[in-house]
Amino acid sequence: MTSTDFRVPKYRRHPNGQAFIQVKGERHYLGRYGTVRSTNRYHEWLAMLESDSCGVSARRQTALPDPSIVELCAAYWEWAKQYYRKGGRPTGRVPHVKCALAILRRLYGRSPASKFGPLRLREIQDRLANEGKSRGYVNDQVDTIKRLFKWAASHELVPAAIHQALATVPGLRKGRTAAREPEPIGPVEDVLVDATLPYLPPVVADMVRFQRLTGCRPGEVCQVRPGDVDRSGDVWLYKVPGHKTEHFGRERVVCIGPKAQAVLAPYLLRAPDAYCFSPAESEAQRREEMRAARKSKVQPSQWNRAKRAPRRKAADRYVKDSYRRAIARAVELANRQRTKEAADQGVEPELLPHWHPNQLRHSKATEVRRLFGLEAAQVTLGHAHARITEVYAERDTKLAAEIARKIG
Repeated sequence: MTSTDFRVPKYRRHPNGQAFIQVKGERHYLGRYGTVRSTNRYHEWLAMLESDSCGVSARRQTALPDPSIVELCAAYWEWAKQYYRKGGRPTGRVPHVKCALAILRRLYGRSPASKFGPLRLREIQDRLANEGKSRGYVNDQVDTIKRLFKWAASHELVPAAIHQALATVPGLRKGRTAAREPEPIGPVEDVLVDATLPYLPPVVADMVRFQRLTGCRPGEVCQVRPGDVDRSGDVWLYKVPGHKTEHFGRERVVCIGPKAQAVLAPYLLRAPDAYCFSPAESEAQRREEMRAARKSKVQPSQWNRAKRAPRRKAADRYVKDSYRRAIARAVELANRQRTKEAADQGVEPELLPHWHPNQLRHSKATEVRRLFGLEAAQVTLGHAHARITEVYAERDTKLAAEIARKIG
Protein backbone atom coordinates (compact mmCIF):
# COMPACT_ATOMS: atom_id res chain seq x y z
CA MET A 1 0.00 0.00 0.00
CA THR A 2 1.35 3.43 -0.95
CA SER A 3 0.44 6.81 0.46
CA THR A 4 -1.80 7.45 -2.55
CA ASP A 5 -3.69 4.19 -1.85
CA PHE A 6 -4.19 4.98 1.82
CA ARG A 7 -7.81 5.32 2.91
CA VAL A 8 -8.50 6.45 6.44
CA PRO A 9 -10.60 3.84 8.26
CA LYS A 10 -13.37 5.20 10.46
CA TYR A 11 -13.32 5.12 14.22
CA ARG A 12 -16.48 3.08 14.80
CA ARG A 13 -18.58 1.87 17.70
CA HIS A 14 -19.67 -1.77 18.09
CA PRO A 15 -23.03 -2.53 19.81
CA ASN A 16 -21.08 -4.09 22.70
CA GLY A 17 -19.53 -0.67 23.47
CA GLN A 18 -16.12 -1.37 21.96
CA ALA A 19 -14.39 0.86 19.44
CA PHE A 20 -13.01 -0.75 16.29
CA ILE A 21 -11.69 -0.12 12.82
CA GLN A 22 -12.07 -2.19 9.67
CA VAL A 23 -8.89 -2.85 7.69
CA LYS A 24 -8.93 -5.05 4.58
CA GLY A 25 -12.20 -6.60 5.71
CA GLU A 26 -10.77 -7.52 9.13
CA ARG A 27 -12.09 -5.96 12.33
CA HIS A 28 -9.66 -4.72 15.00
CA TYR A 29 -10.86 -3.72 18.46
CA LEU A 30 -9.31 -0.71 20.15
CA GLY A 31 -10.93 -0.59 23.57
CA ARG A 32 -13.95 1.10 25.09
CA TYR A 33 -15.50 3.57 22.63
CA GLY A 34 -14.78 7.23 23.41
CA THR A 35 -11.91 6.60 25.84
CA VAL A 36 -8.46 8.13 25.52
CA ARG A 37 -6.96 4.67 25.32
CA SER A 38 -9.04 3.64 22.30
CA THR A 39 -8.50 6.92 20.46
CA ASN A 40 -4.73 6.64 21.03
CA ARG A 41 -4.76 3.16 19.52
CA TYR A 42 -6.82 4.46 16.62
CA HIS A 43 -4.18 7.10 15.85
CA GLU A 44 -1.44 4.47 16.19
CA TRP A 45 -3.21 2.44 13.54
CA LEU A 46 -3.52 5.46 11.25
CA ALA A 47 0.18 6.19 11.62
CA MET A 48 1.08 2.59 10.88
CA LEU A 49 -1.20 2.39 7.86
CA GLU A 50 -0.03 5.72 6.48
CA SER A 51 3.62 4.68 6.80
CA ASP A 52 2.93 1.66 4.57
CA SER A 53 3.31 -0.88 7.38
CA CYS A 54 -0.16 -2.42 7.57
CA GLY A 55 -0.95 -6.16 7.53
CA VAL A 56 0.35 -8.80 9.89
CA SER A 57 3.21 -6.65 11.21
CA ALA A 58 0.82 -3.82 12.06
CA ARG A 59 -1.53 -6.15 13.89
CA ARG A 60 1.37 -7.70 15.76
CA GLN A 61 2.58 -4.33 16.99
CA THR A 62 -0.59 -2.38 17.64
CA ALA A 63 -3.73 -4.52 17.46
CA LEU A 64 -4.15 -5.07 21.19
CA PRO A 65 -0.83 -4.44 23.04
CA ASP A 66 -2.35 -5.12 26.45
CA PRO A 67 -6.07 -5.76 25.97
CA SER A 68 -8.55 -6.08 28.77
CA ILE A 69 -10.58 -9.27 29.19
CA VAL A 70 -13.62 -7.50 27.67
CA GLU A 71 -11.63 -6.50 24.57
CA LEU A 72 -10.19 -9.99 24.21
CA CYS A 73 -13.64 -11.58 24.53
CA ALA A 74 -15.09 -9.21 21.91
CA ALA A 75 -12.34 -10.05 19.43
CA TYR A 76 -12.64 -13.80 20.05
CA TRP A 77 -16.44 -13.68 19.74
CA GLU A 78 -16.23 -12.10 16.29
CA TRP A 79 -13.82 -14.82 15.21
CA ALA A 80 -15.80 -17.69 16.78
CA LYS A 81 -19.07 -16.69 15.07
CA GLN A 82 -17.41 -17.12 11.70
CA TYR A 83 -15.32 -20.18 12.55
CA TYR A 84 -17.98 -22.37 14.15
CA ARG A 85 -20.29 -22.61 11.15
CA LYS A 86 -21.42 -25.45 8.89
CA GLY A 87 -23.65 -25.10 5.87
CA GLY A 88 -24.03 -21.39 6.59
CA ARG A 89 -25.48 -22.08 10.06
CA PRO A 90 -23.84 -21.63 13.49
CA THR A 91 -22.88 -24.94 15.07
CA GLY A 92 -23.81 -26.04 18.57
CA ARG A 93 -20.44 -24.80 19.77
CA VAL A 94 -21.45 -21.13 19.50
CA PRO A 95 -23.77 -21.06 22.57
CA HIS A 96 -21.03 -22.75 24.64
CA VAL A 97 -18.55 -20.05 23.64
CA LYS A 98 -21.07 -17.31 24.44
CA CYS A 99 -21.66 -18.69 27.95
CA ALA A 100 -17.95 -19.01 28.70
CA LEU A 101 -17.24 -15.44 27.54
CA ALA A 102 -20.12 -14.13 29.66
CA ILE A 103 -18.67 -15.81 32.76
CA LEU A 104 -15.21 -14.45 32.04
CA ARG A 105 -16.48 -10.90 31.46
CA ARG A 106 -18.69 -10.96 34.55
CA LEU A 107 -15.81 -11.83 36.88
CA TYR A 108 -12.74 -10.22 35.30
CA GLY A 109 -14.03 -8.01 32.48
CA ARG A 110 -12.00 -4.88 33.33
CA SER A 111 -8.81 -6.72 34.25
CA PRO A 112 -5.89 -6.77 31.78
CA ALA A 113 -5.70 -10.07 29.93
CA SER A 114 -2.00 -10.29 30.80
CA LYS A 115 -2.95 -10.63 34.49
CA PHE A 116 -5.17 -13.66 33.96
CA GLY A 117 -3.58 -16.86 35.23
CA PRO A 118 -4.22 -20.35 36.67
CA LEU A 119 -5.49 -19.07 40.03
CA ARG A 120 -8.22 -16.99 38.38
CA LEU A 121 -9.17 -19.90 36.15
CA ARG A 122 -9.43 -22.14 39.20
CA GLU A 123 -11.65 -19.52 40.85
CA ILE A 124 -14.03 -19.69 37.87
CA GLN A 125 -13.94 -23.46 38.14
CA ASP A 126 -14.84 -23.36 41.85
CA ARG A 127 -17.59 -20.75 41.37
CA LEU A 128 -19.34 -22.80 38.71
CA ALA A 129 -19.12 -25.95 40.81
CA ASN A 130 -20.53 -24.13 43.85
CA GLU A 131 -23.40 -22.74 41.74
CA GLY A 132 -24.56 -26.32 41.18
CA LYS A 133 -23.31 -26.73 37.61
CA SER A 134 -22.48 -30.25 36.50
CA ARG A 135 -18.91 -31.45 36.28
CA GLY A 136 -19.12 -31.81 32.50
CA TYR A 137 -20.46 -28.27 32.12
CA VAL A 138 -17.69 -26.83 34.31
CA ASN A 139 -14.97 -28.64 32.36
CA ASP A 140 -16.44 -27.52 29.04
CA GLN A 141 -16.53 -23.85 30.11
CA VAL A 142 -12.98 -23.99 31.47
CA ASP A 143 -11.74 -25.64 28.25
CA THR A 144 -13.41 -22.90 26.20
CA ILE A 145 -11.58 -20.22 28.20
CA LYS A 146 -8.32 -22.07 27.60
CA ARG A 147 -9.04 -22.11 23.87
CA LEU A 148 -9.71 -18.37 24.00
CA PHE A 149 -6.24 -17.68 25.38
CA LYS A 150 -4.66 -20.16 22.97
CA TRP A 151 -6.26 -18.25 20.10
CA ALA A 152 -5.11 -14.94 21.61
CA ALA A 153 -1.55 -16.23 21.99
CA SER A 154 -1.51 -17.42 18.37
CA HIS A 155 -2.46 -13.88 17.29
CA GLU A 156 0.13 -12.37 19.63
CA LEU A 157 -2.54 -10.56 21.60
CA VAL A 158 -1.27 -12.04 24.88
CA PRO A 159 2.05 -13.68 25.81
CA ALA A 160 2.19 -17.39 24.99
CA ALA A 161 3.20 -18.04 28.60
CA ILE A 162 -0.38 -17.26 29.72
CA HIS A 163 -1.83 -20.05 27.60
CA GLN A 164 0.90 -22.43 28.74
CA ALA A 165 0.17 -21.62 32.39
CA LEU A 166 -3.59 -22.10 31.95
CA ALA A 167 -2.97 -25.51 30.38
CA THR A 168 -1.65 -26.70 33.76
CA VAL A 169 -5.14 -26.40 35.31
CA PRO A 170 -6.68 -29.90 35.17
CA GLY A 171 -10.34 -30.62 34.60
CA LEU A 172 -12.54 -31.77 37.46
CA ARG A 173 -12.38 -35.51 38.06
CA LYS A 174 -15.27 -37.74 38.99
CA GLY A 175 -15.41 -38.39 42.73
CA ARG A 176 -12.81 -35.71 43.45
CA THR A 177 -14.93 -32.59 43.25
CA ALA A 178 -18.04 -31.07 44.76
CA ALA A 179 -19.47 -30.45 41.28
CA ARG A 180 -22.72 -32.23 40.53
CA GLU A 181 -22.56 -35.41 38.47
CA PRO A 182 -25.18 -35.41 35.69
CA GLU A 183 -27.46 -38.36 35.25
CA PRO A 184 -26.02 -40.68 32.57
CA ILE A 185 -27.97 -40.84 29.32
CA GLY A 186 -29.31 -44.33 28.82
CA PRO A 187 -31.40 -46.04 26.17
CA VAL A 188 -35.15 -45.50 26.04
CA GLU A 189 -37.39 -48.53 26.26
CA ASP A 190 -39.31 -49.39 23.10
CA VAL A 191 -42.48 -49.66 25.19
CA LEU A 192 -42.10 -46.00 26.17
CA VAL A 193 -41.49 -44.96 22.57
CA ASP A 194 -44.55 -46.90 21.38
CA ALA A 195 -46.68 -45.24 24.06
CA THR A 196 -45.54 -41.79 22.86
CA LEU A 197 -45.95 -42.30 19.10
CA PRO A 198 -49.78 -41.83 18.98
CA TYR A 199 -49.41 -38.34 20.47
CA LEU A 200 -46.76 -37.20 17.98
CA PRO A 201 -47.48 -35.50 14.66
CA PRO A 202 -47.23 -38.19 11.94
CA VAL A 203 -44.09 -36.62 10.46
CA VAL A 204 -42.28 -36.55 13.81
CA ALA A 205 -43.48 -40.09 14.57
CA ASP A 206 -41.80 -41.27 11.38
CA MET A 207 -38.64 -39.38 12.34
CA VAL A 208 -38.61 -41.30 15.64
CA ARG A 209 -39.11 -44.62 13.85
CA PHE A 210 -36.38 -43.83 11.33
CA GLN A 211 -33.88 -42.81 14.00
CA ARG A 212 -34.61 -45.85 16.15
CA LEU A 213 -34.06 -48.19 13.18
CA THR A 214 -30.87 -46.52 11.89
CA GLY A 215 -29.24 -45.15 15.06
CA CYS A 216 -28.43 -41.84 13.40
CA ARG A 217 -27.98 -38.59 15.32
CA PRO A 218 -30.98 -36.28 15.86
CA GLY A 219 -29.42 -33.67 13.58
CA GLU A 220 -28.88 -36.28 10.87
CA VAL A 221 -32.50 -37.40 10.78
CA CYS A 222 -33.59 -33.75 10.56
CA GLN A 223 -31.61 -33.07 7.37
CA VAL A 224 -32.41 -36.13 5.25
CA ARG A 225 -32.98 -35.19 1.59
CA PRO A 226 -33.78 -37.51 -1.35
CA GLY A 227 -30.60 -36.42 -3.14
CA ASP A 228 -28.46 -37.61 -0.23
CA VAL A 229 -29.84 -41.18 -0.29
CA ASP A 230 -28.27 -43.73 -2.64
CA ARG A 231 -31.02 -46.26 -3.45
CA SER A 232 -29.09 -48.38 -5.97
CA GLY A 233 -28.59 -51.36 -3.61
CA ASP A 234 -30.78 -53.43 -1.35
CA VAL A 235 -29.42 -51.38 1.57
CA TRP A 236 -29.76 -47.66 0.98
CA LEU A 237 -26.86 -45.38 1.86
CA TYR A 238 -27.55 -41.96 3.34
CA LYS A 239 -24.46 -39.77 2.95
CA VAL A 240 -24.82 -37.11 5.63
CA PRO A 241 -23.81 -33.61 4.48
CA GLY A 242 -22.17 -31.28 6.98
CA HIS A 243 -21.99 -33.94 9.68
CA LYS A 244 -20.43 -33.60 13.12
CA THR A 245 -16.93 -34.86 12.22
CA GLU A 246 -16.75 -33.50 8.68
CA HIS A 247 -13.93 -31.09 9.60
CA PHE A 248 -11.76 -34.12 10.45
CA GLY A 249 -12.00 -35.29 6.83
CA ARG A 250 -14.29 -38.24 7.65
CA GLU A 251 -17.34 -39.37 5.70
CA ARG A 252 -20.55 -40.27 7.52
CA VAL A 253 -22.77 -42.87 5.85
CA VAL A 254 -25.96 -44.17 7.46
CA CYS A 255 -27.10 -47.58 6.25
CA ILE A 256 -30.86 -47.85 5.77
CA GLY A 257 -32.34 -51.34 5.96
CA PRO A 258 -35.74 -52.59 4.72
CA LYS A 259 -37.73 -51.44 7.79
CA ALA A 260 -36.25 -47.95 7.73
CA GLN A 261 -36.72 -47.81 3.95
CA ALA A 262 -40.45 -48.41 4.41
CA VAL A 263 -40.61 -45.45 6.80
CA LEU A 264 -38.58 -43.11 4.57
CA ALA A 265 -39.93 -44.09 1.12
CA PRO A 266 -43.09 -41.87 1.16
CA TYR A 267 -40.95 -38.81 1.93
CA LEU A 268 -38.62 -39.31 -1.03
CA LEU A 269 -41.23 -38.23 -3.59
CA ARG A 270 -40.05 -34.63 -3.72
CA ALA A 271 -37.23 -32.51 -5.13
CA PRO A 272 -33.73 -33.95 -4.50
CA ASP A 273 -32.71 -30.93 -2.40
CA ALA A 274 -35.96 -30.69 -0.38
CA TYR A 275 -35.94 -31.89 3.21
CA CYS A 276 -37.91 -35.07 3.80
CA PHE A 277 -39.25 -34.18 7.24
CA SER A 278 -40.79 -30.72 7.04
CA PRO A 279 -42.57 -28.82 9.86
CA ALA A 280 -44.55 -26.91 7.23
CA GLU A 281 -45.96 -30.16 5.85
CA SER A 282 -46.61 -31.45 9.35
CA GLU A 283 -48.56 -28.30 10.24
CA ALA A 284 -50.57 -28.45 6.99
CA GLN A 285 -51.42 -32.09 7.69
CA ARG A 286 -52.48 -31.23 11.25
CA ARG A 287 -54.83 -28.53 10.00
CA GLU A 288 -56.37 -30.91 7.46
CA GLU A 289 -57.02 -33.49 10.16
CA MET A 290 -58.60 -30.87 12.43
CA ARG A 291 -60.84 -29.71 9.60
CA ALA A 292 -61.84 -33.28 8.77
CA ALA A 293 -62.66 -34.00 12.41
CA ARG A 294 -64.82 -30.94 13.01
CA LYS A 295 -68.53 -31.55 13.39
CA SER A 296 -69.90 -28.25 12.11
CA LYS A 297 -69.72 -27.16 8.49
CA VAL A 298 -66.74 -25.05 7.46
CA GLN A 299 -67.91 -21.55 6.58
CA PRO A 300 -66.51 -19.85 3.43
CA SER A 301 -64.79 -17.23 5.57
CA GLN A 302 -62.94 -19.98 7.43
CA TRP A 303 -61.35 -21.72 4.45
CA ASN A 304 -58.28 -19.55 4.56
CA ARG A 305 -57.63 -17.89 7.91
CA ALA A 306 -53.86 -17.68 7.59
CA LYS A 307 -52.31 -14.46 8.82
CA ARG A 308 -50.84 -12.15 6.21
CA ALA A 309 -47.64 -11.54 8.18
CA PRO A 310 -47.35 -14.18 10.93
CA ARG A 311 -44.68 -13.66 13.56
CA ARG A 312 -43.61 -17.28 13.30
CA LYS A 313 -43.70 -19.33 10.14
CA ALA A 314 -43.27 -23.09 9.91
CA ALA A 315 -39.75 -23.90 8.71
CA ASP A 316 -38.83 -26.16 5.81
CA ARG A 317 -36.94 -28.54 8.11
CA TYR A 318 -36.78 -29.62 11.72
CA VAL A 319 -33.71 -28.91 13.83
CA LYS A 320 -32.53 -30.79 16.91
CA ASP A 321 -34.31 -28.47 19.33
CA SER A 322 -37.67 -28.43 17.53
CA TYR A 323 -37.49 -32.23 17.16
CA ARG A 324 -36.79 -32.61 20.89
CA ARG A 325 -39.57 -30.19 21.84
CA ALA A 326 -42.09 -32.09 19.71
CA ILE A 327 -41.32 -35.28 21.64
CA ALA A 328 -41.54 -33.46 24.98
CA ARG A 329 -44.98 -32.07 24.05
CA ALA A 330 -46.16 -35.54 23.04
CA VAL A 331 -45.12 -36.99 26.42
CA GLU A 332 -46.98 -34.17 28.17
CA LEU A 333 -50.11 -34.85 26.10
CA ALA A 334 -49.90 -38.56 26.87
CA ASN A 335 -49.54 -37.88 30.60
CA ARG A 336 -52.45 -35.44 30.53
CA GLN A 337 -54.64 -38.11 28.95
CA ARG A 338 -53.45 -40.75 31.42
CA THR A 339 -54.12 -38.44 34.37
CA LYS A 340 -57.66 -37.77 33.15
CA GLU A 341 -58.41 -41.47 32.60
CA ALA A 342 -56.96 -42.39 36.01
CA ALA A 343 -59.09 -39.71 37.70
CA ASP A 344 -62.22 -41.11 36.06
CA GLN A 345 -61.33 -44.57 37.38
CA GLY A 346 -60.24 -43.32 40.80
CA VAL A 347 -56.70 -44.74 40.57
CA GLU A 348 -53.19 -43.31 40.49
CA PRO A 349 -51.98 -42.49 36.95
CA GLU A 350 -48.95 -44.26 35.48
CA LEU A 351 -47.13 -41.33 33.88
CA LEU A 352 -44.58 -41.66 31.10
CA PRO A 353 -41.09 -40.41 31.96
CA HIS A 354 -39.70 -37.74 29.67
CA TRP A 355 -37.19 -38.87 27.07
CA HIS A 356 -35.30 -37.23 24.21
CA PRO A 357 -34.05 -38.21 20.73
CA ASN A 358 -30.46 -38.97 21.80
CA GLN A 359 -31.77 -41.91 23.81
CA LEU A 360 -32.96 -43.56 20.59
CA ARG A 361 -29.33 -43.63 19.48
CA HIS A 362 -28.37 -45.28 22.76
CA SER A 363 -31.09 -47.88 22.24
CA LYS A 364 -29.80 -48.76 18.78
CA ALA A 365 -26.21 -48.96 20.03
CA THR A 366 -27.18 -51.26 22.89
CA GLU A 367 -29.12 -53.55 20.56
CA VAL A 368 -26.33 -53.77 17.98
CA ARG A 369 -23.67 -54.36 20.62
CA ARG A 370 -25.68 -57.16 22.20
CA LEU A 371 -26.22 -58.92 18.87
CA PHE A 372 -23.00 -58.19 16.96
CA GLY A 373 -20.41 -56.79 19.38
CA LEU A 374 -18.74 -53.46 20.13
CA GLU A 375 -17.08 -53.02 16.73
CA ALA A 376 -20.43 -53.39 14.97
CA ALA A 377 -21.94 -50.74 17.24
CA GLN A 378 -18.98 -48.47 16.50
CA VAL A 379 -19.41 -48.59 12.71
CA THR A 380 -23.21 -48.29 12.96
CA LEU A 381 -23.01 -45.13 15.04
CA GLY A 382 -20.16 -43.70 12.94
CA HIS A 383 -17.65 -43.30 15.77
CA ALA A 384 -13.94 -43.01 15.08
CA HIS A 385 -13.00 -44.67 18.38
CA ALA A 386 -14.58 -47.55 20.26
CA ARG A 387 -14.22 -45.68 23.57
CA ILE A 388 -16.86 -43.21 22.34
CA THR A 389 -19.20 -46.08 21.53
CA GLU A 390 -18.76 -47.36 25.09
CA VAL A 391 -20.65 -44.27 26.26
CA TYR A 392 -23.61 -45.07 24.00
CA ALA A 393 -23.72 -48.86 24.04
CA GLU A 394 -24.96 -49.90 27.47
CA ARG A 395 -23.63 -53.22 28.64
CA ASP A 396 -26.39 -55.79 28.45
CA THR A 397 -27.05 -57.08 31.99
CA LYS A 398 -29.30 -59.80 30.61
CA LEU A 399 -26.31 -61.41 28.93
CA ALA A 400 -24.27 -61.21 32.13
CA ALA A 401 -27.13 -62.74 34.11
CA GLU A 402 -27.40 -65.60 31.62
CA ILE A 403 -23.68 -66.32 31.92
CA ALA A 404 -23.92 -66.28 35.71
CA ARG A 405 -26.90 -68.61 35.54
CA LYS A 406 -24.97 -71.15 33.49
CA ILE A 407 -21.47 -71.06 34.93
CA GLY A 408 -21.71 -69.00 38.12
